[in-house]
Amino acid sequence: MIEGNHWLNIQFQTLFRSRPDGRIERENDPDCSRGPRFWLAGCSEGNAHGMRVDLPDALAAELENLAADEPPFIYPATPKHLGRYLSLLGGDGTAAYELVLIYELPHAHPYRSDVRLIGSDSREGQDLMQGWATDGVPGPVFDLGFRQAADFWAPWCAAIVDDEVASIAFAARLGDAGAELGLVTIKRFRGRGFAAVATAGWSRLSSLRSRKLFYSTNRYNVSSQRVAARLGLQLLGASLRVP
Repeated sequence: MIEGNHWLNIQFQTLFRSRPDGRIERENDPDCSRGPRFWLAGCSEGNAHGMRVDLPDALAAELENLAADEPPFIYPATPKHLGRYLSLLGGDGTAAYELVLIYELPHAHPYRSDVRLIGSDSREGQDLMQGWATDGVPGPVFDLGFRQAADFWAPWCAAIVDDEVASIAFAARLGDAGAELGLVTIKRFRGRGFAAVATAGWSRLSSLRSRKLFYSTNRYNVSSQRVAARLGLQLLGASLRVP
């Protein structure tokens, strides 16, 4: 089990709200989303894991023992005890799960582009949100699930094309020591590199300078992985989430 100020522990603290004993209470987002029942993350140096507070103690102990026996979780491998985790958590072994790739996003990423950027900590950003609060969120943005200006979790950075938001990077999770990137691109602007531009701009925001920045994506999300490749991000490790 990884200990101390390792990046795995920083990510755990960034992703989740937890009790002093490490049991997950919820996601660390403004919506107070329900956290996963089981989370396992690792790299060549070892693993970290967490379990939700509502798991019975006997089940939690069994998961703890399995996780302790888990070799370093290194992509492209899958966890040694994946089948057992799913059996314990799903009864018939059909529990849903997600495998995630974890990248490090360096601060002040030097990715170059002529695309205009607006950050939440700027006057332009404040005016943009005020306009949306008054007039409503534009249709293409609304269609992505952003119903109101408050749904854009600060700090955020938007790539602007033809005076429209093309892509926006935001703090999907924000902790004292780390921040997890959230990223969306308007459908008609996809495949043109604007997601990478917004991500690089987000990494330059002054409010994030003291935090370790994470870019995570589903193992099978090819589009998101293309953004990571375009930016040359370093793969740190992988994780398993069982909701």
